[in-house]
Amino acid sequence: MSFNQKMNKTTGIGFDPLFDNASMGIIVADDRGQIVITNPFLEKQFGYSPLELSGKPIEDLIPSRFADKHQQHVNGYIKHPRSRPMGLGLDLFGLRKDGTEFPVEVSLSSYQTDQGKFVIGFISDISARKKAELELKVLNEQLEAKVLSRTRSLTSTIKQLAELITETELKDVELNRANTFLRSIWGHAEVILYVTDSGGTIKMFNPAAERELGYVAEEIIDKLSPSVFHPAETLKQSAVELKKSLKLTVAANFEALKIKTDLGLANEREIECLRKDGSRFPASLTITAMHTPTGDTEGYLGIAMNISERKKVEEKILQSLKKEREMSEFKSRFVSMASHEFRTPLSTILSSAYLISKYTTENQQEKRQSHVNRIAATVQSLTDILNDFLSLEKIEENKAEPHYSTFELTDHIKNVITEIETLKKKGHIIQFSHQGETRVYLDQVMLKHIIINLLSNAIKFSPENSHIHICSSVDQNQVTIKISDKGLGIPTQDMHHLFERFFRASNANNIQGTGLGLHIVSRYVGLMGGKISCKSELGSGTEFTIEFVKTKQTEL
Repeated sequence: MSFNQKMNKTTGIGFDPLFDNASMGIIVADDRGQIVITNPFLEKQFGYSPLELSGKPIEDLIPSRFADKHQQHVNGYIKHPRSRPMGLGLDLFGLRKDGTEFPVEVSLSSYQTDQGKFVIGFISDISARKKAELELKVLNEQLEAKVLSRTRSLTSTIKQLAELITETELKDVELNRANTFLRSIWGHAEVILYVTDSGGTIKMFNPAAERELGYVAEEIIDKLSPSVFHPAETLKQSAVELKKSLKLTVAANFEALKIKTDLGLANEREIECLRKDGSRFPASLTITAMHTPTGDTEGYLGIAMNISERKKVEEKILQSLKKEREMSEFKSRFVSMASHEFRTPLSTILSSAYLISKYTTENQQEKRQSHVNRIAATVQSLTDILNDFLSLEKIEENKAEPHYSTFELTDHIKNVITEIETLKKKGHIIQFSHQGETRVYLDQVMLKHIIINLLSNAIKFSPENSHIHICSSVDQNQVTIKISDKGLGIPTQDMHHLFERFFRASNANNIQGTGLGLHIVSRYVGLMGGKISCKSELGSGTEFTIEFVKTKQTEL
């Protein structure tokens, strides 16, 4: 009678097929760090023959540069054992018999028998994941960011069953010890494990599955199928994808989950899991067929791992990557635009400064003053461009916040009008009128930037000898500011792009500008809880209307 047969006859529990056929390395060591038993997958993974590792120190499987520290970690773990991933935040490596290394992920559990303390390790080869991380790092090297690639917590699949232990006669005590090992593996694994019969009815359900899915084993075993662990829409989507990719029509149940296994295809996927209480979580699921010695399918083994934390990390990485790309684009546009927008104003300043030096007589004072005014207006234009870029940077980094205070709106607007006098063209007249109360509760700096930008645009796009109107009003519910001109107007097809970053109307290509002003205005208005609208007629002018809800603080 074989060892397997004796164990099953004595205990009545068939854990040995799971240990023997797990597509994940499993190793058991005693409290001295000596290897007690390994499963076939681990032996193959590390390049050893069956039973060759028994009695050897665990350090034989670890690169020499880590071996000394590893013994300290083993002693510490034996003193304070608990189920946990090993080496959080560290890169772990396994050492094959041929001297080659490969990256691994290790999960530890422990248990005690009358023979002493034992540690169970689950070892996954994460070479593919490390390769993916390297590729993602290379891809984003230009953004100077380290982006972690999507990792797979459980990439191995459970392969066909093979014999767990060689046909060796063991004593009863050895049979009991082997059964204890298998019980510990099943009970301490930190992943969802279930076994079904060939029809898909669950026959085994491990403690981790009970904790994660919210079911008690008794209400699952011999009663339900694994399809109960997945939302109906998820199963339906799986069936649809199978029909599309493999031209197969399957029912939206366990059949849709295990059909790839039946066809001999890799069957590992990300899927949404459904707990008994209705809550959901993302998981990595692998389903493997279990075969009889004659090759018939006698059931299926499912392994699932909750990857909620991994998905959160991936989402953060994607958001960071998106932000980095946007900032890279912004910087590139800034350099390109700055080189273009600064060239003309600087040339103007240089030429005016040169001409001023030539006008030395008293009767040339008017010409000197003209160039002084020209320099002042150009410097103001450069200042506005720089302010736009600085404002946009603060907005994009979420550092722009309104700082409210109560102030006189009319005085504030008049000061702004005086400040931009140097920008007016010949014959320009800015007319200001106000109705209602004069005190408002807003951010003075943001409001100043908004008005300066809109007035500057009105001046820039209006012909000489034209009027620009700014009207404000404060009533019981609202603060309203309107700025209108008789300038170029905005083409209808450009109106819905008006507040986009870097956008310039198609009829404004010959007029200096960054395309940032209206975008910043709309963001500042939004930060203060207001709204902005625009009416324009090509060739007849444009009117911008800004509205803020009047708050109680306005009346302080």
